[in-house]
Amino acid sequence: MIISYHGAECFKISQGNLALVLNPQSKMSADITLFSANRTLPAEALAKAGFIIDGPGEYEIKDVFVRGFLSEGVNKKINTIYLISFEGMNLCFLGALANPKLSDATLESIEDIDILFIPVSAETLDPASAYKLAVSLEPSVIIPTYYTKATLEQFFKEGGEAKVESLDKFVVKKKDLEGKEGEVVVLKEE
Repeated sequence: MIISYHGAECFKISQGNLALVLNPQSKMSADITLFSANRTLPAEALAKAGFIIDGPGEYEIKDVFVRGFLSEGVNKKINTIYLISFEGMNLCFLGALANPKLSDATLESIEDIDILFIPVSAETLDPASAYKLAVSLEPSVIIPTYYTKATLEQFFKEGGEAKVESLDKFVVKKKDLEGKEGEVVVLKEE
């Protein structure tokens, strides 16, 4: 699995010929496109988006299982948290989550997270709240989203960690995650 970062909370996740895009900011080719908040792309930008998921529910497309959970986003708008089961891994994408208090039903449903995508910004979760929530969900790997240099540094301070090197892409297999607990992976914007 290859994960690349395209700014804000936009990621492309690919494995073989299958590509998922999370919260695209512009036209991107994908088999499956997920939006955690209201879509703002014009129709022509969605021409190559493939199957579009833009809200809570359960979906199965091309051996990818997606469950969406209602949550509170920026300015109390609706946000969807996605649990994506893909290539034997559970990816949890929090989108533009702004309230770190998740419902009990959501917390019970998003167990066994391999990779957690968590927003760290002034608009979404502040660094302290983001770090606390990330640790409580016990993922193998944490990938910050929507960060600035300042919020990322504060996020690391919360965990008492030194700065982590940024990667161009995160290439990972399920076996690579064995024994990892909350390892932070920072991706450079493409």
